[in-house]
Amino acid sequence: MNAYYCHHFVLPLPDGHSFPMAKYARLHERVVGLAPGLGVVLREPPPATDEDLGRAHDPGYVRAMADGTVDPAVMRRVGFPWSEAMVERSRRSSGGTMMALRDALAGEGIAVNLAGGTHHAGPARGGGYCVFNDAAVAARYVQAQGLAARVLVVDLDVHQGDGTAMIAAGDETLFTFSMHSARNYPAVKPASDLDVALPDGTGDDAYLDALAAHLPQAIDRARADAVVYLAGADPFVGDRLGHLALSKAGLAERDRQVLAACRRHGLPLAVCMAGGYAPDVDDIVDIHAATVKSAAQHHRTLAGL
Repeated sequence: MNAYYCHHFVLPLPDGHSFPMAKYARLHERVVGLAPGLGVVLREPPPATDEDLGRAHDPGYVRAMADGTVDPAVMRRVGFPWSEAMVERSRRSSGGTMMALRDALAGEGIAVNLAGGTHHAGPARGGGYCVFNDAAVAARYVQAQGLAARVLVVDLDVHQGDGTAMIAAGDETLFTFSMHSARNYPAVKPASDLDVALPDGTGDDAYLDALAAHLPQAIDRARADAVVYLAGADPFVGDRLGHLALSKAGLAERDRQVLAACRRHGLPLAVCMAGGYAPDVDDIVDIHAATVKSAAQHHRTLAGL
């Protein structure tokens, strides 16, 4: 199974910034150690081009972000200082999901982006640590390549996927399913095709019951050829930016439910890591690494190994 990484394209941040940039290098290190036993091949993705990004974003926004003329108010909403390195990192993160979804559709069945899940980026603005929306960019990429007509985004980050919802609005070929904390960022939540808002403190049993009830609805309604799955680590109990209370075991079961549903329906999928803000970065890495392990087992099952 291919796993795409871009941790070495570092997003420079000031000291004390709240975004856990270190998780990406530590996740890559963990996956390197696991790769031989899991059958994982680590690959560097190409950058998403202006053409790739322009299928999901306003070309003027892409140009302004690329050349540094983006409105400072937009960058405040993103939460990062602008830099060329930030733009390159964001292109590579989108490229990872593009390549993972391409691989899944080209016969692999599943592939992983060790970054991605930047679902707060909308058509003409970023937000919430998200510059470009990799899930939407990847969906539009495989559609342009003739690999898929319809794509389902299964967004299980703790925050609602507002940017993806805005990009997909009025587009029947891109179905958005978001299951998230009700009382959390963003304050204004544009409607996804299917939104499931959960109360504070939702734990494993209630979360998994909700997923079991609503994921089949999303699959049936989407009539998709492929899935992009945002496997956020931030529903974890104690996450600094989440209000849910899932255990690591509950999050692993969440992943198994999504993968099993895709397997039953013959749906290729790309998996990206999305958010995670636990005080101990090792907790975030544990959750993301478990997602990679589940994806690798899914790949082995599809291959009959």
